[in-house]
Amino acid sequence: MIRPRVGLLIPLLVLGLFLGSSGFAQTRNPEWDKVVEAAKKEGRVVVSIPTSAELRKEFESGFHKAFPGIELELSVARGASNINKAVEEQNAGLRLLDLHIGGTTSIITGLLAQNLLEPVMPAMILPEVRDPKHWWGGHLWADNAKKYIYGFTAYMTETIWYNSTLVKPEEISSWDSLLDPKWKGKIAILDPRSPGSGESTWAFLWRIKGEGFLAKLAAQEMLVGRNLRQLGENVARGKSSISLGLSYYTYVPFIKAGLPVKPISNIKEGYYAASGSGNVVLLKNPPHPNATKVFLNWLLSKDGQAALTRALGQPTRRFDVDTKWTREFGHTSAKEVLTPEKYDELENGSEEVVIKYRKPAMQSAERLFRGV
Repeated sequence: MIRPRVGLLIPLLVLGLFLGSSGFAQTRNPEWDKVVEAAKKEGRVVVSIPTSAELRKEFESGFHKAFPGIELELSVARGASNINKAVEEQNAGLRLLDLHIGGTTSIITGLLAQNLLEPVMPAMILPEVRDPKHWWGGHLWADNAKKYIYGFTAYMTETIWYNSTLVKPEEISSWDSLLDPKWKGKIAILDPRSPGSGESTWAFLWRIKGEGFLAKLAAQEMLVGRNLRQLGENVARGKSSISLGLSYYTYVPFIKAGLPVKPISNIKEGYYAASGSGNVVLLKNPPHPNATKVFLNWLLSKDGQAALTRALGQPTRRFDVDTKWTREFGHTSAKEVLTPEKYDELENGSEEVVIKYRKPAMQSAERLFRGV
């Protein structure tokens, strides 16, 4: 029998004392150990996430590996659908959902407006999560109170994608290019009347180009829909030439299949900065309060952020996760090209922007797409 040397055994035992129940390297943290044990007794955590098969796989495999004693139940749907369901449940006195991950508009106009959220910071327990030095820009919040909607991604977003067999990238050099008669009936857009990336893009155009431009764009007889995969498939299969409001995670299956879909990178007026689906909120009086904390800390850890970035292509603000590759797929990480001050100028998802621009832009879309 080979016996370990005492000099080697002692460091290994000491190392064991510095590994939390989750497998995250850390100094011993009695508060964290207590939360993890209580979470195991609760048995599960319920989280609503964006429509992405890749994200579901990454979360299920990553979280289960870190916390095999806690079941992760995921509600996968568009943000607006998840929020509407959560609001209905909360108003009916049901406490079924613990956390929500998604875009800001539906959170702000739904959960935040109805005072259904808990502050996030008290649940950020692990030092690698709580210490702002690990995050580009420190801790960023979408809500004015700076405590309810935590944004963990930040990037310049390219929301025009095209079928490269039908469109040459130089043909779309400006937002005005979309008004060319040759694109009539050939543009697909994620419905701007409902919170989401289509509505975000629409609000950006309302802000920089005006409602007159949007009226002309609406007259291009666009395909307006809310089924992300269907809209993406239309472009990938050539039924539509161009899409607005769709991004990398919608196109992942088609990219993997070798279909000719690409983002437009260079456009004269530029794009906006966004947190995309990279925002997390905690529901008031969650049914699994300790498992909620465990999932939140895993999500905001290096492992959780790497998993989310891989799945959605939306780059995390964590310094220790590689995000350079996301640029190829239409998302340039803010930490690589912007200062936090410039990001504040260009961002399109804060509570202030939602109230000032995005809500009126949605009302504009309601008028322009009446009957569609």
